[in-house]
Amino acid sequence: MRSRVAGVRRRDRHGRGLRGPLAPPQAPLSRTRAERFDDLVADEVRRLGQRWGRELARVEFAVEEVPEVEPWFDGPVPLAQTRPGTAGRPVRIVVFRRPVEARGGGERETSQIVRDVLVEEVADLLGLSPESVDPSYDSPDD
Repeated sequence: MRSRVAGVRRRDRHGRGLRGPLAPPQAPLSRTRAERFDDLVADEVRRLGQRWGRELARVEFAVEEVPEVEPWFDGPVPLAQTRPGTAGRPVRIVVFRRPVEARGGGERETSQIVRDVLVEEVADLLGLSPESVDPSYDSPDD
């Protein structure tokens, strides 16, 4: 019979070695869902910036988990929000990760929603139609 020291558990009880990461940290597999979502937003902002760089130079883009809504709010959960600038702060367009991911069935649909939401927010900010901000707005990707 083995003696056990109270409170000590062996992690390697089957002799297979300690478990480590399945992929190296630089591999795309090891990125979290939040990091991949941030990358989607950054890619879309970069794409919009190529066409509207001067107009968007003083606009800050951000990602937050969920929107702050009042408990009595009875409507669809917002996917994004444009917050007006103040004296020392720029206009801020915020994309809410969890509602967007909940509406998207997979990575492709989520990417499409991010694109459409950012185009709509930029169009609203610039006072233009979404189609004039991005001619591919609301069209399926190839």
